[in-house]
Amino acid sequence: MRQNPERRTALTDAAITVLAREGARGLTYRAVDVEADVPPGTTSNYFRNRDQLLGEVGVRVQERLSAPADVMANPQAESPSHDRVGVLLGELMGRLTAHREPYLALLELRLEATRRPDLSAALTKTVREGIDMSVDWHVAAGMPGGRAEVLLMYLALTGLTVERLTLPEVLADVTDEDVIRIIVDRVLPS
Repeated sequence: MRQNPERRTALTDAAITVLAREGARGLTYRAVDVEADVPPGTTSNYFRNRDQLLGEVGVRVQERLSAPADVMANPQAESPSHDRVGVLLGELMGRLTAHREPYLALLELRLEATRRPDLSAALTKTVREGIDMSVDWHVAAGMPGGRAEVLLMYLALTGLTVERLTLPEVLADVTDEDVIRIIVDRVLPS
């Protein structure tokens, strides 16, 4: 199996694009090779089977959806407050809606995981680690609330993201800022 990390990342990024555009049925080694603009057979040299490719795509999606490294590295860079939580959630929604592919690919992976136990286990681990990392960061930053509140905000933002990326007209009469303000006001203690 090949070990060029940059090429492997390029292939997983190409797989994210294919998943977002074509769905899980369209995710083939050939489709990834074409999307990555690499010679035929390259993807199969890096991933021993489709399950491995799907699992690594899940990890890469989480990387691409994470907050910027400078934010994650210094949780106490700014004063903790309701307003700061709102700003951070707003920035996350901005990333998710501006760069749709990773989240749409994640939705495809979630659906595929309902049919593939190994993918379900791998994706569960990856998503759970992302949630735990968010909770740990929130607590380290001294933000109001704790694990339960972060989980509620995660679940609320997940629902908002699904609506915005799949059926944006469902909530056309409300802004992300309005919804985020409601989430923060209702979930976090005063």
